[in-house]
Amino acid sequence: MRTLRTPADRFDRLPEFGYPPRFASVPDGDGGSLRMAWVEDGPADGAVVLCLHGEPTWSFLYRKMIPVLAGAGLRVVCPDLVGFGRSDKPERQADHTYERHVEWVRALAFDVLDLRAVTLVGQDWGGLIGLRLAAEHPDRFARLVAANTGLPTGEHPMPEVWHRFRAAIQSAPSLDLGRFVQSGCRTELSPEVLAAYAAPFPDDSYTAAPRAMPGLVPTTVDDPASPANRAAWATLSRSDIPMLVAFSDGDPITGPMGPILQRTIPGAKNRDHPTIKDAGHFLQEDAGEPLARHIVDFIATTPTP
Repeated sequence: MRTLRTPADRFDRLPEFGYPPRFASVPDGDGGSLRMAWVEDGPADGAVVLCLHGEPTWSFLYRKMIPVLAGAGLRVVCPDLVGFGRSDKPERQADHTYERHVEWVRALAFDVLDLRAVTLVGQDWGGLIGLRLAAEHPDRFARLVAANTGLPTGEHPMPEVWHRFRAAIQSAPSLDLGRFVQSGCRTELSPEVLAAYAAPFPDDSYTAAPRAMPGLVPTTVDDPASPANRAAWATLSRSDIPMLVAFSDGDPITGPMGPILQRTIPGAKNRDHPTIKDAGHFLQEDAGEPLARHIVDFIATTPTP
């Protein structure tokens, strides 16, 4: 598998994100290895919060939440998915599959970091990956936080706005990824923040992952990932792992999934689920601090067994 590695100086002068990166190798699934990056903060012995980003962002997305979570005594771990952020970037779109992304995160979180009693925070693809991991490795998880995400199986149609996004990101001659992030926010992002979202991608040769990911979302029942996602739903629908559903009030892509999670997952029932106000798809940008405070409260009221 041929990969690219974003030069480190592309990440100089990131606003409000001075956390030193950490790196580890994971098998690439093709006989080689990939370098994955993550940042973390908080006490080493604190309860673990694993924050997984989605498309086309990276761990920088959690910069408003990390201080709140770490300040509450939690160990916050924020990886960069393969193909994003400081992690290695396979050059071919065909190198990216749903199954590989699940395995890459599993290898980092469990084989390298040996994370246990994890509180998952998953948004966008972070939920598509993280909820699969929770279903397949329930012994590793203490709590689940679903934030503007889902677990599609292809049995229900995706909204038209998502199809327009997929067409735009797959067909654009070059990608302005800061602009794509801005389109999913209600707040106006500064030039410095927009540049930070574009930093992992010096030119279009680095963008195989952002271009590939929309095509990996199951949209038909015969999609390669549909059986595994259906199996995950079956497991989660019997799971008593506590779940907090913290969706924003302004996400046309994932909004309908919130009520489904609340009524389907036993660990989500009989719980006061917050609606994050004045926030779009990337609610970590629009309302990161309020979202983090809800997570702190959730953890405090659901002690680890």
